[in-house]
Parts: sequence; C-alpha cells; structure tokens
Amino acid sequence: MTIDPSAIPNFGGQPQQPSTPQGPPPVIIPDPELVKQLLDQMQLKHGEDAEGDVVAPWEEFQVYFMFRGEQKELFAVRAFYAYAHELAAKPALLEALDEWNRETLWPKVYTQTTDEGELRVVGETQMIVGMGVNINYFAAMVVNWVQACVTFNQWMNERLGLVKDVDDKPGEADGDSAES
Repeated sequence: MTIDPSAIPNFGGQPQQPSTPQGPPPVIIPDPELVKQLLDQMQLKHGEDAEGDVVAPWEEFQVYFMFRGEQKELFAVRAFYAYAHELAAKPALLEALDEWNRETLWPKVYTQTTDEGELRVVGETQMIVGMGVNINYFAAMVVNWVQACVTFNQWMNERLGLVKDVDDKPGEADGDSAES
C-alpha cells in the first residue's frame, strides 16, 4: 500500500502541480504499517512498543498511534506530555485544559493521575476506520493530529509558564553578552 505524496499537506514549500485526475482515491483499512509510512514521509522518528503501537517521540512528549477494538476498527492518537504537575495544581491545570478544549477541535486533553501521585496531561483524538477510509483523508488527519499535538505542547508551555523566554536570561537584557 503506498501513499500519494500529494496527499500530505505542504507547509510552506512550493506548491506541486496537480497531476491529471485518475478517479477517486482508494478506500483502505489503515494499519500500523501505513502509519509508519506516513511518519517516514513526514521525516519523523518513530518506533514500536511492546503492544505493537507505533510511537513517535519528541523531547517533551510522546505520540502513540493505536488501533483498538476486536477488529482494530478504532484508530486513536494519544499524546502523553512529560511534565508532571502537583495534585494541588489540578484546579488551575483543569482551567487551562478546559480553555484549550473549548477553543480547539483536537486533541481533546485531560489529566491522568499516576500511581506515584503525579498529575500528567494526555491529549487524544480518534477515528473509526473499520469500514475503510479514503487514504488521502487518513493521511491528512494523521498530519493534522501530529501538528495539533505539537501545537498543544507549545500552547501549554506558554499558558502554564513552563518555558522561560530567551530574553529573560540575566545579562542579556542590556545587550551585553557573557563572552568577550
């Protein structure tokens, strides 16, 4: 099974000339191999966990691509964000996550409390694929969902103040550098 490269959105490059239409794109039942092909085309590092789920790691989170159900009819993408939050911070965290969930379509985000008592954030989106799906639609959704996971991580870091602004470093505000 191959993916038409023109089905993957072009983020800022030169637009490709459309080829002559050859009928509707095929309807396929996606599987982990197709997800790996898409991630390869997106030039994203990925692997497979013990359960056979495809995993794409980032520095601050991991995205799992999973097929669930008796016939693997549910395709789910889950992002597990690395920052641990104290349980006392849950009300403020839920307020931020509610804001994200109201303003965006995906991923829907929620909290998860670990056995160690740490509060983690998970993002998730799903699609039923058991009856088949247009291959171009599936490819576009995977690309969009990955981008949404990255965007949420950036938003969460900014919203919760998890990253320091480069301009906040001491000694740089006046234009002086530490190097001579």
